[in-house]
Amino acid sequence: MHARVLGGSLEVSAVGLGCMGMSQGYGPNPGDRAEMIHVIRSARDVGITFFDTAEVYGPYVNEELVGEALQPVRDEVVIATKFGWDIRDGKSIGLNSRPEQIRGVAEASLRRLRTEAIDLFYQHRVDPAVPIEDVAGTVGDLVREGKVRHFGLSEASAATIRRAHATFPVTAVQSEYSLWTRDPEPEVLPALRELGIGFVPFSPLGKGFLTGTVDATTTFAPDDIRRSIPRFKIENRAANKALPDFVTALAHTHGATPGQIALAWLLAQDASISPIPGTRRISRLEENAAATTVPLSADDLSDLDSLARRVGVSGARYNELHQSLVGR
Repeated sequence: MHARVLGGSLEVSAVGLGCMGMSQGYGPNPGDRAEMIHVIRSARDVGITFFDTAEVYGPYVNEELVGEALQPVRDEVVIATKFGWDIRDGKSIGLNSRPEQIRGVAEASLRRLRTEAIDLFYQHRVDPAVPIEDVAGTVGDLVREGKVRHFGLSEASAATIRRAHATFPVTAVQSEYSLWTRDPEPEVLPALRELGIGFVPFSPLGKGFLTGTVDATTTFAPDDIRRSIPRFKIENRAANKALPDFVTALAHTHGATPGQIALAWLLAQDASISPIPGTRRISRLEENAAATTVPLSADDLSDLDSLARRVGVSGARYNELHQSLVGR
């Protein structure tokens, strides 16, 4: 797989792996830890070198999983993790990006990830109680100390990104972005291009919707996060059907899968974009990695873009609580 460069200095695989779903979020969690370790190691075998985790996934257990899985190939991969939550008794009770909290999380994440330095350290959500300059300055100190290599932000506004970058260089910004989530396009993506910051889309397959495997008849498990997302209500899934149907039809003409088309569209948006689809299956790893070889013509890209804009999307991408935490 070819590489891409984030922020002018961090080289990653064009497609990465989001590891959250191996510990939480999408129905019953896998009971076989060894199997998930095998999946993560298999990702490296198909050319994926960019792995995403966070202390809050589990909490903590996802970092431990990723750390164990990647320890044998640590020098060959890039590991991104995140800070910014106040976690007590195994539950997140709110935001916390105070400098002392950032330092404590960094030390704990280093132990769980079994590494001497965190390659990319994101603020998971902007904390309005802490000036972003203090956050950027603290991570900058960690970089100078050799404990962190690069600073990132997640779901931040263009204004916040500019302020942070003016204090300490931001290497990458992570936000939800896909054919049916276009929120970053008006302000965030232009700011990133101007500042030379990389972009890491999570949920690039629309949490499964763009793969054609989710429709109005799909039943989600009680602990599946999609049960709480307005966009995944039955009536909205039915209303949103036109987009995955078109993606599926285009995939047939290319001998590809719908997921590969969705990823290829993202990769074509900018050379500094590296999406991080998540999966628990090796077959999906191989499919996602192969998306880098799917050639979309200018007409294909235009048709996808035009349809997505024309049909729009029914339903918000987060519930009210989580929506209040983004775009700050």
